Amino acid sequence: MKSEIYQKITDDIVASLVAGVRPWSKPWSDEHAAGRITRPLRANGIPYSGINVLILWSAAVEKGYSAPIWMTFKQASALKASVRKGEYGSPVVYADKMIRKEIDETSGEEQEYAIPFLKAYTVFNVEQIEGLPPHFCAPAAPRLDPVQRIARADAFFAATKAIIRHGGSNACYNLGRDLIQMPPFECFHDAESYYATLAHEGTHWTRHPSRLDRDLGRKRFGDAGYAAEELVAELGAAFLCADLDLTPATRDDHASYIASWIKVLENDNRAIFAAAAHAQRAVDFLHGLQAPAHDEAA
Repeated sequence: MKSEIYQKITDDIVASLVAGVRPWSKPWSDEHAAGRITRPLRANGIPYSGINVLILWSAAVEKGYSAPIWMTFKQASALKASVRKGEYGSPVVYADKMIRKEIDETSGEEQEYAIPFLKAYTVFNVEQIEGLPPHFCAPAAPRLDPVQRIARADAFFAATKAIIRHGGSNACYNLGRDLIQMPPFECFHDAESYYATLAHEGTHWTRHPSRLDRDLGRKRFGDAGYAAEELVAELGAAFLCADLDLTPATRDDHASYIASWIKVLENDNRAIFAAAAHAQRAVDFLHGLQAPAHDEAA
């Protein structure tokens, strides 16, 4: 089992590097009220160590958890809390040993020897658990004051009627559930980075079958269809930011897609034209959801 765990973590790291993704470089904060955590924490506040740090780091990045605290089902129950239905835990391991007894062929005496092995058990992030005492889920101090919100951008995205949920540290569009997941506004470094991220995910939102039904052949993470859709979202966000008079700083994770975009463009010299056309249709669609401007009296 030890070799499987190391291989999984190694594969995850290699996959991230091949994709150019640096999960520690985001325009929002992954910090928790417990402080700037460098290692995952047990329910009692003691940090995990060794391979468990890598396992839980990987799980937190994959699932978008911002809280660093993990506990077992039993520990949650002892706090009169409960793991939400449908949630899946993450494995952690500890070293144990099995004692074997054998008769020594030379002396004829019984000898004991230990066989070391790893034993696994399951833990859940506190963001998967309901009813915990408040200190387990306390957010980090806000970076932005809510008054820094930009009214014209808020009005634009509100008019789309897209379902936008806030929480955690992950920004994405979930096609199956047809919703946009965003980190809290207060956790971004600046207001315009929030709206640029929302514009990116809002462009993805237009691909739903009930809207533009955009299918660029995406089958799995990192393939050519995925890269093409990300390029459309990147261009769509740029168009929308220009329309809304926003000038956000370049996101590091946008730059990380450059290598995959280059590959797509090298294989098809029409790809950039197609991506721009799809992006424009997406932006036009979003503009079309806005309330019509009233003509001024002559």
